[in-house]
Amino acid sequence: MSSLHTVRSLAAHVGGTLIGDGADTSVTGINDLRSAGPGEISFLGNAKYEMLARESRAAAILVTAKDAPRFTFTRIIVDSPSQAFTKISELFAPPPVRDEPGIHPTAVVAPDAVIGEGVSVGPHAVISSGVRLGPRVVVGANCFVGEQAVIGEQTRLYPLVTVRERCILGARIIIHSGAVIGADGFGYDFDPRTGRHVKIAHTGHVQIDDDAEIGANTTIDRGRFGRTHIGEGVKIDNLVMIAHNVTVGAHSIIVSQSGISGSTSLGRYVTLAGQVGLAGHLNVGDRVTLTAQSGINKDVPAGAVLAGRHAAPIREALKIEALVRRLPELVERLKALEEKIHLADGSNTSS
Repeated sequence: MSSLHTVRSLAAHVGGTLIGDGADTSVTGINDLRSAGPGEISFLGNAKYEMLARESRAAAILVTAKDAPRFTFTRIIVDSPSQAFTKISELFAPPPVRDEPGIHPTAVVAPDAVIGEGVSVGPHAVISSGVRLGPRVVVGANCFVGEQAVIGEQTRLYPLVTVRERCILGARIIIHSGAVIGADGFGYDFDPRTGRHVKIAHTGHVQIDDDAEIGANTTIDRGRFGRTHIGEGVKIDNLVMIAHNVTVGAHSIIVSQSGISGSTSLGRYVTLAGQVGLAGHLNVGDRVTLTAQSGINKDVPAGAVLAGRHAAPIREALKIEALVRRLPELVERLKALEEKIHLADGSNTSS
């Protein structure tokens, strides 16, 4: 962490416009609006946190041009406060952990495995027969890489990752601890003669393209035949389940605890918020957004934004939710109307 930065130098670093009288204040770190102190930079990423920004003790706050006029504190105007904050964060980040090239003495590496230049294999890792590791791959402690798996250059497996046999990983992929790539799909046939579920063989593999990132304890099952395919630049959160023969299009985002059933296909730039569930054999178009806890059991056209347990267009879903919240009030009104009708009928009868 450096103390050589000032608010002025950081504004220049992100190409921002500085407003306020704290330009020469020394900056020693970054923090959120609530916790930031007089020597730290923060950012306002959403106008709903305006009160926190007003109360913040930060040396300066990154804001948009739209928000800037409402404040009097020292501020740096940028197009995207979040992106600018990320760029500043890099200046204060601790040095990255360096993985020394080489194979740890406790690692088990098959004699016919192909190990690229600058590869690092950590303690107790297992590299099976026929594996190919590209240049500068990092295989963390206690990882397992199955037979004939291929891992491209600069891909990193954090400790305790499992990559099963014949899986194909591209370049610069990050896979976090506990992830399992290429486990058998969940497939069984019921045999009425024996009354037992009979396991279906899954002979396919998983392919993950360049620059994807897979979160901790996420599972991606191999294809029953062919492949389960994760496209270029896909970002998958922790605790996600992706079944056999699923396709996830390039640059899609899948948030924690979502589940995708077998043979479903997602287009490019799809966003699944937390706890979304998709049935099997569906087609989801490009740039679809499914909001948190949406349940999908039919195809979704490109560009749609859906919400709800039985997912519907978001405006319709929000209207339904609002009406559901009013049900107690509507029931009471209905009872009152029924009572009025009953009294009116009684009055008519007596006359």
